[in-house]
Amino acid sequence: MAQDSPFIVDADWLEKRLGEPGLTIIDASWYLPAQNRDARAEYDAAHIPGARFLDQDAVSDPDSKLPHTLASPQHFAQYVGAMGVSADDTIVVYDGPGLFSAPRAWWMFRVMGVFQVYILNGGVDRWKAEGRPVTSEPTKIAPSVFHADFDKGRVVSLDEMRRIVGGRESQIADARSAGRFAGTDPEPRPGVRSGHMPGARNVPITALAENGELLPKDRLRKVIENAGIDLSKPVVTSCGSGITAAAITLALETLGHSDNRLYDGSWTEWGGLSDTPVVTGKE
Repeated sequence: MAQDSPFIVDADWLEKRLGEPGLTIIDASWYLPAQNRDARAEYDAAHIPGARFLDQDAVSDPDSKLPHTLASPQHFAQYVGAMGVSADDTIVVYDGPGLFSAPRAWWMFRVMGVFQVYILNGGVDRWKAEGRPVTSEPTKIAPSVFHADFDKGRVVSLDEMRRIVGGRESQIADARSAGRFAGTDPEPRPGVRSGHMPGARNVPITALAENGELLPKDRLRKVIENAGIDLSKPVVTSCGSGITAAAITLALETLGHSDNRLYDGSWTEWGGLSDTPVVTGKE
């Protein structure tokens, strides 16, 4: 599966290229508390040879009160440059299960002007299960100068989101679980209301993948259209804190849909305010 996505590489492709100059491998794993996994500890114990660890919290805007806010181009460039990443590299990002937090890193690099960036099919969990090489040796890093070319237009602010919800000028695709979207399950963050934005459609991240792989195009299209999303019109993606929304972005881009943006504050921002409209139920 996913051979028809231009943004996915398989394990055979990557294993053959380990150690090649200009190839940068990044472990972008991040987990919810309920997943009971420690991304950094897992990386330290066993990572793909040459991989660097991208901390989804540390790379975020240090001045934001919200989790995982996209950093300024300057902060992002400083962080990934210290990791030894150049904008000219071919970058492969991965997470544990294959399609959870890796799309967020993929999206961030693309927003910062890097388009030679790909996601590892099946993630490092499958890589390990297949007996492919891993190491606990720290990756030797030579700091690099990263030149960011930030595309601000791909990121939606709170003020824009208010206008979008009020005017229905763009569709909204929400990657949270069906229970959180409908308001029947509580939000994991205190002080955040349950439910969704008026007019939003639920496209759970779990519906976009199978066995750690992005679904083939025909099935992706069916999932998104069955959710009520018209692929001929603009889409804003959202989720809990901006991480899994990028998986919908990945699916849309795979289907050739480029008129999409990501609401970075996502539900933590919207649901955490008292004056934003919130509805419950499946629609």
